[in-house]
Amino acid sequence: MEAVAYLKYVRTSPRKVKGVLDLIRGKDVDVAMGILKNTPRGICEDLIKLLKSATANAENNFEMDKDNLYVSECFVCPGPTMRRMSARAKGSGDIIRKRTCHITLKVKEKE
Repeated sequence: MEAVAYLKYVRTSPRKVKGVLDLIRGKDVDVAMGILKNTPRGICEDLIKLLKSATANAENNFEMDKDNLYVSECFVCPGPTMRRMSARAKGSGDIIRKRTCHITLKVKEKE
């Protein structure tokens, strides 16, 4: 049994999130929380809230023990891209892509 938490439409690119998720994949929840608190990335605040949500789901919905939980699976998928225009020379314009992503985090109990 595993508990899942989702974070959708996060205003950062999936490429930036993937590096942080690789750090916590397969780690215990307490170790993953320590890694996220000491990693100097902007997305870490959102990932801390997501990890807390997943552990709360595991405790309240599935009666799992918090001390035996670990991050079994975490991945990021691209979301919709907002396109904006930036003025360039001679009246032309460039497209600025503001990317979003959807993050999924699953915690499981050790056997």
